Amino acid sequence: MTQKKLHPSVLKFKEFVKNNPNIIQEVRKGNASWQELYEDWYLLGEDDKRWETIRADKKSDSETKTETKGDLMSNLMGMVKKMDPNQVQHHINNLSQALGAIQGVISQFQGSNPTGTQVKPQEGPKHPFLFRKD
Repeated sequence: MTQKKLHPSVLKFKEFVKNNPNIIQEVRKGNASWQELYEDWYLLGEDDKRWETIRADKKSDSETKTETKGDLMSNLMGMVKKMDPNQVQHHINNLSQALGAIQGVISQFQGSNPTGTQVKPQEGPKHPFLFRKD
């Protein structure tokens, strides 16, 4: 494979992006394009305030993730406490009936062969350990 030699400034920008992975997230979210970020980096430099906001987002994202995990567990526990066992049983019964109806429809399609050639399971011997005496 032939690789193109990149301009040294592009290589430096790639290194900058590797050191600041939140820049990748900004592009994936659609907040900025690579071209815009490269131009800002080239014109403003690495020490500009623009990059500080992205670095600050990195710290807040990690803090938010730990808070979100705690909130998720507390939300789940709250939902479990609020559940009505009778309602849960009713929904399980409805789901069971729906699955039974789906199985019935599937078995009708599987059971109806237009040619009438249904595959029958092989029957084994009635007594598999029956030995004849000489």
